[in-house]
Amino acid sequence: MADIHIDDFCRDVAVVLVTLWNAFPRRHTIYVEDVSGPDETDEVGLHSNRFHACLGSMLWLADEGYIRYESLVYREGIDQATLTEKAFVALSAASDVRFDDPIDPSLPESVAQQKQTLVAQIRMALRSGSSNNINQIVRYFFTRASL
Repeated sequence: MADIHIDDFCRDVAVVLVTLWNAFPRRHTIYVEDVSGPDETDEVGLHSNRFHACLGSMLWLADEGYIRYESLVYREGIDQATLTEKAFVALSAASDVRFDDPIDPSLPESVAQQKQTLVAQIRMALRSGSSNNINQIVRYFFTRASL
């Protein structure tokens, strides 16, 4: 049996990290629906398990020191979020896991170096839509960030 919840967790982590990278160093509000997609509440106003799992992923990232935030937004998201130094350093480092073609030698060196960073590889994995690629790069991120 596939661990779909782990696939969802890795995708949520990847989206949150890229979102905060794109806003860095500014603080940013992240809503669950922007990460996991639209969610409709049930007849008593409760969100789905998927919605709660996505919020849980964001809170777990904060608990483990990858992001920080100031407050919850009505259990709909996190407010004033930013990457921690640990996450920033890991995301900006060169990645040993690559999903793209070899770097074009005609590219300027600065562009070639940026395409090799972990955050660039996370973006590529997300664009591919491959759960395998997303899981692989997120697990690599956790390994890098824990060094």
